[in-house]
Amino acid sequence: MDPCTFVRLTVDLLLLKLPAVPRPSSGAGVHPASSPCFCTLSLQDHPSSPTRTALLPLAAASDSAAATAVAAHDDPVVISLDAEAVRRLSARPAGAELVVSVHAGHAGSSCGVSAARVLGRVRVTVDVARAAAGEIVVARDGWVDVGKPASSASSASAGRPQIHMVVRAEPDPRYVFQFGGEPECGPVVYQVPGGAAGGGQRQPVFTCRFSAGRRAARSRSLTPQSSMTRSTSRKLRSWLSSTLHVHGEGRDGAAGAASRREQRKGWTVTIHDLSGSPVAAASMVTPFVPSPGSGRVSRANPGSWLILQATGAGPSSWKPWARLEAWRERGPADALGYRLELVFDSGPHECTVPIAESSISTKRGGQFVIDPATFPEAAAGASWPFAGGFVMGSTVEGEGRASRPTVQVGVQHVTCTGDVALFVALSAAVDLCMDACKLFSQRLRKELCQDQDD
Repeated sequence: MDPCTFVRLTVDLLLLKLPAVPRPSSGAGVHPASSPCFCTLSLQDHPSSPTRTALLPLAAASDSAAATAVAAHDDPVVISLDAEAVRRLSARPAGAELVVSVHAGHAGSSCGVSAARVLGRVRVTVDVARAAAGEIVVARDGWVDVGKPASSASSASAGRPQIHMVVRAEPDPRYVFQFGGEPECGPVVYQVPGGAAGGGQRQPVFTCRFSAGRRAARSRSLTPQSSMTRSTSRKLRSWLSSTLHVHGEGRDGAAGAASRREQRKGWTVTIHDLSGSPVAAASMVTPFVPSPGSGRVSRANPGSWLILQATGAGPSSWKPWARLEAWRERGPADALGYRLELVFDSGPHECTVPIAESSISTKRGGQFVIDPATFPEAAAGASWPFAGGFVMGSTVEGEGRASRPTVQVGVQHVTCTGDVALFVALSAAVDLCMDACKLFSQRLRKELCQDQDD
């Protein structure tokens, strides 16, 4: 498999040092030393990369080393550049330019007016071409004046703030795959050729098969798909009863007879290699049902999927790899919430390790990501099961939009096509969660309805 060129730009150890400025006697205005400070980071002439925001801890002028150590515990800011962005930014004679704007005050705005004031900006040139060629490029490491360069040797004495940062760019090659259609329509999954993200001749790698509810059980032919479904169901029941705490056990009765017919359950996606053998699967093991008195799947009673890995040639050789929970978030921004845990064998019982938890806008869609830089538990030093940085990312469309997920997988996490198949199955499950978590006042598409054949 030919990987695509990606570059990972990381900004870490952010810290702010302010000069001694007398407070205004009237108490009016924003005084930096008594207000929260933050910075925004963006790449010049790269509109597809969103502006990032990060808090800036304050450092005492006499204790820079200790303050820098404190900053090491903060989450880094990570900007990923795909092959197209790398080509465009590498063609610039001066390289890519990272713009860091330092602000004092609260982030956001009130009545359209920003509540913070700009203390200054820092521009850092990054040699993206060298990083794409395989080097780790450190573009900045240490303290730098905020704003225009100071003529004085000591910027602090001239009344100029300073910011500490470590800016580095490093190669981050990824395999890129794309579904040829919506996961529930049984599409082919293609690999996007290296260095040609979004173009070039795509190569078929997997086929995707979807079944809903009783349709799989009504199949008359003993296909690999139907055999896998029956054997997997037996293993899932045994595994769930002994190891997993299934939220909402027996909650069908609590939801009421009226909502039973609306349950979204029994969905299975099977990933086959080009020879027709199943290599990975995603099976809905906890139904997506509305919470009592509500038309939505709640965080307290999420639906869940089990991501399964084929461990042998026989249809019964399956083992759980990960567990995905999803629900409909409440609040001003309607969103799909999710949590992903890896499943490990630990003697007589399995144990789980959380590796991702976030939300995706149900209107605009977004990205499902497994990355230690975006997961607080990983940054806090918890047991992170993957060596290296970026693990996996997948596009998710908003409700009502045709979805053909694009899946990115870090090269260091792939040893065979079976590893890729697990992430492809996970991507399909995440995409289907957007439908499973639709409000129950809305009807599903016919491809997702378990009784469409009746």
